[in-house]
Amino acid sequence: MMIVYPVLFTKTGDKKDTYLIEIPDINGMTEGYGLSDAIRMARDYIGCTLHDKDDSTFPAAGDIRKIDPSKGKFADSGETFVSLIDLDIDEFRKKMDTRAVRKNVSIPAWLDKEAAKVHINLSRTLQDALKEKLTIA
Repeated sequence: MMIVYPVLFTKTGDKKDTYLIEIPDINGMTEGYGLSDAIRMARDYIGCTLHDKDDSTFPAAGDIRKIDPSKGKFADSGETFVSLIDLDIDEFRKKMDTRAVRKNVSIPAWLDKEAAKVHINLSRTLQDALKEKLTIA
């Protein structure tokens, strides 16, 4: 399920290229360094705030046209603009689910012995190989 919220970004103009971020509909604040990091941080904040809530209880998104950047919490800290941030909450939830799942795999005995000699963690190796095969970072 895709969710979209209006977000206020305030560029502070400091050496780190800091953006102060306000997400009014979920009463959230965070920051990022550079615009792409700020957008990523806004998505992450929205996802972390909502991932364990029932979809029907998500706060309604406000109308972007009714948000006055000059009234934002960080308006006095720099230049503020409003943008929409989207997030696929189902995909976010999948990435947050880091529980280990036990799987039974078979490898030749000789390969198991060789891996044990050099202390290869088979679970980690399988995870890495699956991520590479699925092109997941």
